Amino acid sequence: MNMNPHIRHTFRKLIATALILTTLFAGTQAHAQMPTGEITVYAAASLRDAFTAIGRDFEAKYPDTRVAFSFAGSQQLAEQIGYGAPADVFASANEKLMKAVVKTTRIDAAQAHRFAHNQLVVVYPKSNPARLRKLNDLAKKGVTLVLANKAVPAGGYALDFLNKAAAKPEFGLLYRTAVLSNIVSYEEDVRTVFAKIVLGEADAGIVYASDVLADKAKAVRTITIPVELNTVAVYPIAPLVDSPNPALAHAFVDYVLSPAGQATLKRYGFAIP
Repeated sequence: MNMNPHIRHTFRKLIATALILTTLFAGTQAHAQMPTGEITVYAAASLRDAFTAIGRDFEAKYPDTRVAFSFAGSQQLAEQIGYGAPADVFASANEKLMKAVVKTTRIDAAQAHRFAHNQLVVVYPKSNPARLRKLNDLAKKGVTLVLANKAVPAGGYALDFLNKAAAKPEFGLLYRTAVLSNIVSYEEDVRTVFAKIVLGEADAGIVYASDVLADKAKAVRTITIPVELNTVAVYPIAPLVDSPNPALAHAFVDYVLSPAGQATLKRYGFAIP
């Protein structure tokens, strides 16, 4: 059927207008769905450098947002959340403390996701006053050693290392006893352990491999802890169910789990699950 040229022209204009309006509406809807506002992320101290970078990238991607961080030992953060401290996201250095928060009902277990792995390493000052060369040297008389508190994931993992070493003939029970007697302080988080070694306040400390990529890493040297004596630290993250800004909390968790977030974590020394 032939259509009147004037009607055909008008019909085409209506279609073009409809397409433009549809595109504009879709753009408006997409903008409306962009997360906005502010959230507070409670994160393990070992995540400080990586999450600070991730926070900057997240805010650049979503300009109308702000991410505030509270970094501390995971056990301290879990305890604060358990007492009702306002938070939107929790990132722990082990799954035990995430499960503890789940029991408070402030986190849904189904929303907790593993996002990174880590492992232990021995660090000592570049000047190496104790002349350390291998793990056995940690048992030498007079060596001063610093660990994270056993309630902190890194501290618990360090004690696990000593227990595993005690079962090996090349180390044994006497090694474990001697190393424990050399401990001069237990710190509230692993980054404090690292800082003490950088400042030369102890001969050695046990920290995460990711800590050695921190800004002052050039001031220390490392001794590798072999796989059979090490512990793989599993990091979970989850939004809090009572977050004042659940959309933004979920968006941040999604970003950490995204290829961009995972690439940043890898750059800061974390292994990807």
